[in-house]
Amino acid sequence: MNLDELITKFSNSTENQRKAIFSTLFIAVNQLQTLFDNHIPKISLKQFMLLSIVRQSKEPLTLTQLGHLLGCSRQNIKKLADVLVKKGFLTIQQSPHDSRAMCIRPTEKVNDFFANNFLEYQEELKDLFEVYTDQEIETLFILLSKLYTGIENFKKRVATEKNKEV
Repeated sequence: MNLDELITKFSNSTENQRKAIFSTLFIAVNQLQTLFDNHIPKISLKQFMLLSIVRQSKEPLTLTQLGHLLGCSRQNIKKLADVLVKKGFLTIQQSPHDSRAMCIRPTEKVNDFFANNFLEYQEELKDLFEVYTDQEIETLFILLSKLYTGIENFKKRVATEKNKEV
């Protein structure tokens, strides 16, 4: 079975299309992670995403806040951050707002990485989206943004069902 056959098989109903979209998201993430991890030797895709969020934030974020943003646990963020601290990209410090919380701050090495090393990879990312028109990019952006609402709805349902079990 090839990709065209799968697309045809799952295009005949909304229910099948939902299944195909879910599967596509999972497969696409795995493929992107493998490509990125094999292509950029200094950091993994997950480490890159953490650096991107930390770099874009106007104020230091806690491990918990970063976990919510990246969709993973505080413990996973701590593991990623510890590796990036050893590589000189981040520092971990006590939060100025909550003495129990730890915040992540970028070092100058993060800015250097994005200003120098990442520029060549950023050009390569254009390959990923060259098949889309500007209008399709805008539509995809809107639709993927709406997916977050669906994820939140799903989380609430799962939490409600767990509470019923207790």
